[in-house]
Amino acid sequence: MNVIPGDTEPTENRAATGQTAASPATAPVVSFNRLELSRILNLYGRMVSDGEWRDYAIDFLRDRAVFSVFRRSSEVPLYRIEKDPRLARKQGMYSVISASGMILRRGQELDRVLLVIDRKLAVV
Repeated sequence: MNVIPGDTEPTENRAATGQTAASPATAPVVSFNRLELSRILNLYGRMVSDGEWRDYAIDFLRDRAVFSVFRRSSEVPLYRIEKDPRLARKQGMYSVISASGMILRRGQELDRVLLVIDRKLAVV
């Protein structure tokens, strides 16, 4: 096998050659896990089928993850569903924020926080 200078085998230690898998320029970002995203997209699908919502955007930032819901893509988001792990021990890492910037609900459990915008039919 011919080895070209500078090439390394996949099994070799990259730290010894000065290469690192994650450089300091790429800081870890906050994201929704599969269960959280599934719950949010289930709600989004129901609201789209009702004709209330039409578009969404997902932003993964260093300090928080944001799922924005739009009635039209050219407008400001109707709701922002945010996950901010820094608030996990204080007020809860999940929050729903309205278009005006008012926090509608904040808490530790995503399902309970989403109830503020999840309009289900209730028997009266």
